[in-house]
Amino acid sequence: MHVDLVSALTSADRDAALAHLRAGPAVKTTNFFDGTEIHLVTGYEEILTVLTDPRFSHDPDKQTKFQMGSAVGLPEDLQPYVLAALGAQDPPRHTHLRRAVSKEFTFRRVERLKPRIQQITDELLDHLPREADLVQTLAYPLPVRVICELLGVPAADYDRWHQWSEAIGGTDPEAMASGWRSLVDYILDLIGQKRRDPGNDLVSALVGNGDLTEEEITSLSVSILLAGHETTVTLISGGALLLLTHPDKKEPLLREPERIPNAVEEFLRYSGAADVGVFRYTLEPVEIGGVTIPADEPVMPLYHAGNRDPRRFPEAAELHLDRGESGHLGFGHGMHYCLGAALARAELQIVFTSLLSRFPDMALLHPDTPPAWQPGLARSLAELPVRMY
Repeated sequence: MHVDLVSALTSADRDAALAHLRAGPAVKTTNFFDGTEIHLVTGYEEILTVLTDPRFSHDPDKQTKFQMGSAVGLPEDLQPYVLAALGAQDPPRHTHLRRAVSKEFTFRRVERLKPRIQQITDELLDHLPREADLVQTLAYPLPVRVICELLGVPAADYDRWHQWSEAIGGTDPEAMASGWRSLVDYILDLIGQKRRDPGNDLVSALVGNGDLTEEEITSLSVSILLAGHETTVTLISGGALLLLTHPDKKEPLLREPERIPNAVEEFLRYSGAADVGVFRYTLEPVEIGGVTIPADEPVMPLYHAGNRDPRRFPEAAELHLDRGESGHLGFGHGMHYCLGAALARAELQIVFTSLLSRFPDMALLHPDTPPAWQPGLARSLAELPVRMY
């Protein structure tokens, strides 16, 4: 079965388009943005196989068919700096790189960050106008400030690399290439600064790690910078949209805010940050979902479909804020489970607790206007106009 992935990821009605992709067999063929034929996996159990079976590699160098760097608009000379990221590695290199950064994202470290996250949240909410775009006034600046402080990025530079990250996540090849170049050049310069004047931040820690190359430090910094804010931006705005369009779900949270952590997990399942996962590549022929995928083939898990699979989640198309964690794929699964999951959960729980407490009557400014989604791989709202009351 052949489906149109590109149309779904650029559709004005993203949810309807993704629902169409979910229909039918669990493994389908489609074409990526550059036209390369890939295999799309949409069933929950089949996705788990892709994420955990060692016959699926994360390393693009172990296949010959698909040039990932070129497909996402990454100039060839910058590919070594970006494609050394955690998501594009197999053990033992993946183990080596993850160990270098994992101590910065432990539960204990996140607990120490919570007061600062709360402080930033309160500052942003203090300055919300009566009518506001919640993306630009809260969902974007909160995780940006948190991840930048963690990495050691100066506050004066936030807006610059936000523009670059938007270009990277878009669909214009020239803009994507320009965004990648600007961001990599910036990180290389930041690394140089930290070598001369190290601080108590993640980039300084990576620079001080004698086991990492310049390319690895750059790649880790870029991937953490992008993933560390884009994921949470999407989840804050997407979760707020769900509450505003399901007012019956908001009332129980207002009465019992202790239920917010469970609600966050359902936001992650129902409308996670990434509709699609990172590419995997078959090292040998693999039978999955009744389909044999040949060796040396690119495979992409469709997380949105797995999280809506009724075989795994009862009433999967319905929003139930009391499901709990329930094994959703909002942060992936297996050895590549999102490194910053604990940090993202802390930010989400704090922001929704604070937002509902201070603005219980918040409502959509244009309730009859469908949400506008950014085209591309991430599940990102272009804007979310609200009235705070």
